[in-house]
Amino acid sequence: MNYHNITHDDMNNGDGLRTVLWVAGCSHHCYNCQNPETHDACGGIKFDGSAYEELINSLKPDYISGITFSGGDPLHVNNIRTVTELAKTVKDLGKTVWLYTGSCWEYLYMKHKEGIINILNYVDVLVDGEYIDHLRDINLKWRGSSNQRVVDVQASLKYGKCILHCD
Repeated sequence: MNYHNITHDDMNNGDGLRTVLWVAGCSHHCYNCQNPETHDACGGIKFDGSAYEELINSLKPDYISGITFSGGDPLHVNNIRTVTELAKTVKDLGKTVWLYTGSCWEYLYMKHKEGIINILNYVDVLVDGEYIDHLRDINLKWRGSSNQRVVDVQASLKYGKCILHCD
């Protein structure tokens, strides 16, 4: 997996102070994407032991709420295995996990139920859906366009339907 950046003490990509891992690789290619430089899965820097250590160390302070996976798409085929392992590690540290993806909740839930992916077990909040430029709304919390949802993943898994974390 490649990544573009690790942001420390971020307040814009989830609740509380967070570490954000900006991964490389996205097949959605949304028109006017905020991060088009992250679309190429071969771009950025190789996620190696040094990056792993930086990421884990950045999560250790009590004032850090957790991690947000963004990019790119953390669920891109080149990323999902490593991001799943990282999400599990972060949950074991007692921190929260937020994840931004262009895929919709219903699709991911189906893949989860079929046993194809298990990352949802470790995600607290999922911001789903492709960015749609003509639905852009700067007043929305934690998302860029009105079609995107901020999903409470664990409640959604429990009830078998999409439960929003916030409107």
